[in-house]
Amino acid sequence: MKVTIIDAGPEEEEEIVIKCRFLNDEMVTLINQFKQGGRKLTVYRDGKMFFLEPKEVFYFESVDQKVFAYCNTQVFQVKSKLYELMEELPERDFIRASKSFILNLNKIESISPAFGGRYEALLKNGEKVIISRQYVGLLKEKLGV
Repeated sequence: MKVTIIDAGPEEEEEIVIKCRFLNDEMVTLINQFKQGGRKLTVYRDGKMFFLEPKEVFYFESVDQKVFAYCNTQVFQVKSKLYELMEELPERDFIRASKSFILNLNKIESISPAFGGRYEALLKNGEKVIISRQYVGLLKEKLGV
């Protein structure tokens, strides 16, 4: 894929042009990110729709085939699956921490080894979460330890 960036003049409107032979899933995801501004997540609670910036979310968890976004004091439902969220979220900030869990690295206060090769993360809101042993290596790599 080739990316070309052209400086727009002061009176020119900014635009994004996508030139492709066909739209695959990856292209559709990119288009949706641009349309949404790449910043806001659509979440739901009590029959209402809300828009959150990903940086507000401490973690996402899949429970009984539903996905929830846990913020500092509130919980919202997300219509996306975890694998879809991983494609949309900033890769440098979020990590898959288990099969049912995505963790915001910026919300980690501290980490410590736990039983069975797993790690426990203490989040800035006081919650403790477990990182599965199969994701510990990736966590260490992302944190540079």
